[in-house]
Amino acid sequence: MIEKKIVQSKEISRRTFCRTAAAAITVLHLAGPSGRASQSKGKVKFFKNLSPGHLGVRANQRQALEYALKYGFEGINPNPGEFQNKSASKINEWVELMKEKGIRYGAGGLPVDFRRDEERFKNDLAKLPGQAELLKQLGVRRVATWIMPGHRELTYLQQFKLLTRRFRQVAKVLKDNDIRLGLEFVGPRTSRSRSRFAFISTHIEMMELVEAIGTGNVGLLLDSWHWYTSHGTIDELLELSNNDVVHVHVNDAPAGIDVDKQVDNRRALPATTGVIDLKGFINALVEIGYDGPVECEPFNRELRQMEPDAAVKKTSESLNRLWDMIEV
Repeated sequence: MIEKKIVQSKEISRRTFCRTAAAAITVLHLAGPSGRASQSKGKVKFFKNLSPGHLGVRANQRQALEYALKYGFEGINPNPGEFQNKSASKINEWVELMKEKGIRYGAGGLPVDFRRDEERFKNDLAKLPGQAELLKQLGVRRVATWIMPGHRELTYLQQFKLLTRRFRQVAKVLKDNDIRLGLEFVGPRTSRSRSRFAFISTHIEMMELVEAIGTGNVGLLLDSWHWYTSHGTIDELLELSNNDVVHVHVNDAPAGIDVDKQVDNRRALPATTGVIDLKGFINALVEIGYDGPVECEPFNRELRQMEPDAAVKKTSESLNRLWDMIEV
C-alpha cells in the first residue's frame, strides 16, 4: 500500500513537471524576443534613472518620485536644495519613503565651480563638507560634472595640472562621505574647434586625469553621444571596469549628419535613430559589471515641447527599447 502511494506520487510529480515545463515553454514562445530577453538579464546591475530636467520637465523631488513610479524608472536624481533647511527627522522620513517605494538616487551635480578663478573655487570647496554630508544623509553616493574639451588661455598641460589639483581636493572631501565623482568628457570635433588649446575629448584621456587625481573614488561620466562623437570603440569600453564608471548618459544622434559635424545639444532619445551603436554600448556596460544609474540627456526640442507626462513616458519607452537590446 505504501509502495503504491510512492509510485503514484512519483507519477503525479512527473505529470506536474511536464505540465509546468510545457507551460513555461509556451509562455516564453508567446512572449517573443522581448520576453526571452527579459529572462536573460540576470547580469544587469545598472538601473533606469529619471532626470526630469534633462527632458525639459520641471519637477520637485516628490513629483520626480511619482513620475518614476508611474513610468517604470528605478531611480531619480537628487535635488539637495530642497532639503537644505529640513530637520534630520524630515530627511529620514523622505529616505524611508524612497526605500518603501523601491526608488534610489542616481548622481547629483557637483556643487563646486572648478572652472573659474581660485578664490571662487576655494569658497565653494569650503562649503563642500556640509553639502557632502547632506548628500550622504539622503543616500546619494555619486556626483558628476563635465569638462570642456579646450581652453582659450590654458595649454593642455596647464589645465591638466590645475584640474588634477582641484579635483583631488574635491574628491577627498567626497570620499570622507562615501561619495564617488564622475567626470564627463565632451567628444564632438565641433566643440573642440572653439578653443585655442585642445583638452580632453575621449574617455581614454579622461582616465589619465582620473589616475593622476589618484583618490580612488573618481571615474567617468560616460555619455553614449560623446563616446560616439569621440570615435570611441566597443573594445575600448570593454577595457574599463565598474570602478572606472560612476554615471552613464544614453542618447542617440541625429541621422544624416557626419560624426565630425555633430553639434552638442542636438541629440535624440536612445534607440530612436539607430546612428549610435547602442546595442554594443549597453552590452559592454553589462560585461564590465557597471552597477549605477543610466539616464537620458537628449537635448531634444520636440521632447521639451511635450506635456510633462508625455515626455517622461516617451523617455521610458526609449529606455525599454534599449534594455531589449541586452543580450547576456
